Amino acid sequence: MTALTWDAVLAWRLGRQHLAERAPRAGALDVVADIAGLHAQVFSSAELTLWARVDGLEPGWVEHALWEERALVKTWAMRGTLHLLRADELERYVGALARLKPRHHVGSWQRHFGLTREQADAMLAAIPAALAGGPLTREELAGAVAERTENEALVEQLGRGFGDLLKPAAFTGDLCFADSAGRRVRFARPSDWLAGFTPPGPSEAAAGALVRTYLRAYAPAPREQFQRWFGMTSPAEAGRWIEALGDDVAEVEVEGTPAWMLAADVDAAASAEPAGVVRLLPGFDHYTVAAPRDAEAVLPAARRADVYRPQGWLSPVVVLDGRMVGTWEHELKSGSARVEVRPFTRPKPALRAGIEAEAERLAAFLGAPLALDWA
Repeated sequence: MTALTWDAVLAWRLGRQHLAERAPRAGALDVVADIAGLHAQVFSSAELTLWARVDGLEPGWVEHALWEERALVKTWAMRGTLHLLRADELERYVGALARLKPRHHVGSWQRHFGLTREQADAMLAAIPAALAGGPLTREELAGAVAERTENEALVEQLGRGFGDLLKPAAFTGDLCFADSAGRRVRFARPSDWLAGFTPPGPSEAAAGALVRTYLRAYAPAPREQFQRWFGMTSPAEAGRWIEALGDDVAEVEVEGTPAWMLAADVDAAASAEPAGVVRLLPGFDHYTVAAPRDAEAVLPAARRADVYRPQGWLSPVVVLDGRMVGTWEHELKSGSARVEVRPFTRPKPALRAGIEAEAERLAAFLGAPLALDWA
C-alpha cells in the first residue's frame, strides 16, 4: 500500500480541482464536469465556485449558460442538494442516482409526509405527465399533480419551498428547473428542456463513471467520505461502488488513514508538492464540501465549527496549499467590494500578499474598488 503525505495529497487535489492553475474561460464547462457540477444552494456561490477556477469568467456567465444556452441544467443531485450540472452529463448523474433505494420507498419518509408508497408512486408518475405541456410554476405543478392523483393534500405538500417531494422525480430524470417566471420558480421535464435527453433508468455504467469523476478530483477518500458526498445511507454500498472498478482503483494510506484512489493517479499524488497557492473559496465550494473535514492537517479541530456550521451551512474559506487557514465574507456596499478576512492565526507576509491578490481579483470581477478589512 502506497503511503502518501497530506502535503502531497492536498497539492495534488488543488491541481485536480483547477485551483493550483486556473482554466481559461473557454474551458469553463470542462471545469464544471471535472468537479462534478456546481453546488447551487446559493446561486451566487455557484458562480464564485467557477470564478475561483477560471480566468476571464464574466459576471452572468453561469446564468447565461444555464437559461440561454442550456449547457448547464439545475436539478437536485448528490445528497439531495441543488446542483448545476453539465446538461450533456445529466443522464450519467440520473443513472447513478437511480441506483439508490428510492426515498419514497422508505417507511420513515412515507410517515413524515403522510403518504403511502402507492400514493407516492402515483404522485411521481403524475409529475412528468403534468409537465408534458411545458414548464409550470411550483403552484401550477402542485395543483396539476393533486388533480391527477385526486389527492388534494399534495397542493400544500408539493408547494413547500425545499422541494422534498420533488427530489425523487429529479433523481429519475423526470424533473429539472426551468427559467423562472418573475420571482416564481418553474419546473420542466428534462426530455423537453434539454436536447437529446432520455431518462436512462438505473445504470451500473453511470455509477462507475461517477465514481471515477469523484476519485479524479477528490481522492484519496475512504468509502465513508464518498458515501457522505454522494448521499448514500450505507458505507458498505459506497465501498461496493468503488471496488466495482476492480484494478482501476488502488488503496493507499494517507498518514495512517486508508483511502481509495484511481490507480493511475497514485504516482502523481505521491510526488505532488506544495507551491504556496492561496485561494479565496466561496461558501459551499466543492473543495470544502468534499474535504476530509476530520483531518487536522486540512482544518484544525478547534476551527471546524467556523467552517462547517449548523444546518449544513458552509463558510467561505481561505486556503493555503489546500489547508483551510481562515474564513472570509464579502458584500457590495457604498460602491465598494468590501472583503473581510478572518485568518485563524496571524498571516505571514506571503499568505497576506496572496489574500490581497485574491481580494483584488474578486473586486475586479464584481466591478467595484476593493475595501479589504482584517478581523
